[in-house]
Amino acid sequence: MNNEDLHHKFLECSGVSTDTRKIEPNNMYFALKGDNFDGNAFAKQALEAGATYAVVDDASIVLDKERYILVDDVLQRLQELANHHRHSLNIPIIALTGSNGKTTTKELIHAVLSTTYTVGATKGNLNNHIGVPLTLLSFDSNLDYGIVEMGANHQKEIEFLCSIAVPNFGVITNFGKAHMEGFGGIEGIIKGKSELYDYLKSHNGLAFINSEDPKQMEQLGSYGNRYTFGPKGADTQVAFSHANPFVTGTYNQTEFSSQLIGGYNFTNIAIAISIGEYFDVPESSIIKGIESYTPTNNRSQIMDKGSNHIILDAYNANPTSMKAALHNLFQLEASHKVVFLGDMFELGDYAKEEHQAIVNLLESEFDGTIFLAGENFYDTERQGNTKAFKTFEDLKNEINDIEFENATILIKGSRGMALERVLDFI
Repeated sequence: MNNEDLHHKFLECSGVSTDTRKIEPNNMYFALKGDNFDGNAFAKQALEAGATYAVVDDASIVLDKERYILVDDVLQRLQELANHHRHSLNIPIIALTGSNGKTTTKELIHAVLSTTYTVGATKGNLNNHIGVPLTLLSFDSNLDYGIVEMGANHQKEIEFLCSIAVPNFGVITNFGKAHMEGFGGIEGIIKGKSELYDYLKSHNGLAFINSEDPKQMEQLGSYGNRYTFGPKGADTQVAFSHANPFVTGTYNQTEFSSQLIGGYNFTNIAIAISIGEYFDVPESSIIKGIESYTPTNNRSQIMDKGSNHIILDAYNANPTSMKAALHNLFQLEASHKVVFLGDMFELGDYAKEEHQAIVNLLESEFDGTIFLAGENFYDTERQGNTKAFKTFEDLKNEINDIEFENATILIKGSRGMALERVLDFI
């Protein structure tokens, strides 16, 4: 079956699914393989659960040719179908990548554009070689714009995702120390993320870019199809005011106040404002979109528990985002500050150096209480009252009997640390 015929069958369906636990009536099921599972084994179950078709690549399980669609490679056909669907929609696609802030920025862009247009966007952080196709297949012809988040942990991945999504517009949030193991250091990260710029250049796409970021300006080079944002001399005039704790700023001399903490989130806000302006969203609607956005999913969330003020930023962490979160905590006005930090993953040979740098930063600039969890933090050299624990269980045993009162508490670590569990003990 060719891609056009597969697309016709897809249009008969209510959507796609790769998980039999989440099958909805009239879905098209794609039997993907993983390290520990083979989706082909669940194809019959998917059909019994309500799927109309099951796309499989194991001929031995095909029971009939009406509901089973046999292909050579399920993942490849999912990606090809997504690309075919993207072309059939013929809507503008805005792609974004970067080391930090991708999902928050995507949500902010969606919040701004949705005040004026019908907009589709990546759900959660479905931003890889499977998530991007699923995102595209969730779009329909009723949309004015589609927003596609792209993640990567090695070079050529953004290039590949662009070949599927075919973006007309793109933005890179920043270059930071994320997935250093796969990219091979900061220069590899810059090269890998800049594949989005390379794609836009070769397809006459438009890049939204921070005029105050010299490294990004260098990567974009002399390419002229750009729309800049910054405090002065840019297409979009947006300036940072302060973040104590929430980010505030001015857009065309009009003040706005967000529900996001940390100066590091200002660029994410500025991106959304710039994109809104480019697409003719009224200024009042842009500000409404920014001010109405509330962070969720352990991303820069502020909450109170008893007398304690908590900054929950435990969705993920890397050296750049960790330092930014700490510097934000340092400048907050509070009588007692506490940090709970968990290991940063995917650093490879850089792990020891980067975890030690965080400890050194804390011990030189922070006068609050420090709790560290994870094997990498446990292996650092420490002094003073810095407490480190090899496992979360060891940390839990330490803090279970401590009463925290009137404290400003930062909780941050990589997703695998699940450091939001600290909330149960403070």
